[in-house]
Amino acid sequence: METTFPLAAGLIASILHVIAGPDHLAAVAPFAIESKRKAWKIGLFWGVGHLVGMVAIGLLFALFKEIIPVDAISQYSEQLVGVVLVGIGIWSFYRIFKKKKKHKHLHVHAEDAPVIHSHEHQHDHNSTHHHKHPEKLKQNNLASFSIGILHGLAGISHFLLFLPVLGFETQSDSMAYIIGFAMGIVVAMVTFAFVIGKISSLVKNGHNEIFFNGIRFAGGLFALVIGIYWIFST
Repeated sequence: METTFPLAAGLIASILHVIAGPDHLAAVAPFAIESKRKAWKIGLFWGVGHLVGMVAIGLLFALFKEIIPVDAISQYSEQLVGVVLVGIGIWSFYRIFKKKKKHKHLHVHAEDAPVIHSHEHQHDHNSTHHHKHPEKLKQNNLASFSIGILHGLAGISHFLLFLPVLGFETQSDSMAYIIGFAMGIVVAMVTFAFVIGKISSLVKNGHNEIFFNGIRFAGGLFALVIGIYWIFST
């Protein structure tokens, strides 16, 4: 069997896994909207975190199935995912509705006699900065990575996606499937986050504040609804 087939199969399976999971998209969308041009990093960190979580739960299941209640860990992780999504939704609403801060800036007028006075204007830390805050970006990346790990831990059903490995004749084909699967998760979420961030950036640069806040509100509401559903369905 050609190696390209299991590689493509793993790639397609993981892309469908990511896209078909509304909880995945709901977790990333609000962070991607806020990060705008750097949104692809949010998708990257979530994808890597998701892989780490899947590997961790897989190792626990394989090595300590009789000792550690892996099923219980997975179930509690699923409920925690719901709680986290609700938190992300609330955080998104807070970012929209929090009060703008006022700043005073000194101005010097040199005509005739020098005059120094101050102007007071409203300054929105969410939107009017033309530069990014590295600390906030790092926090969003870390949060996305952590949520990705949590998603990876949630659901023994992830193992069903690896059942095709048992059907391959050679070890190289099995490894190709796993590599393709890992690549697909990262590619799918990086693409999703990039598109969301690109749209948000275009709207923001177009100075359409109402539309931009509408996108933020939609992302927060999406996370909130999916989170509540996830809590009561698990």
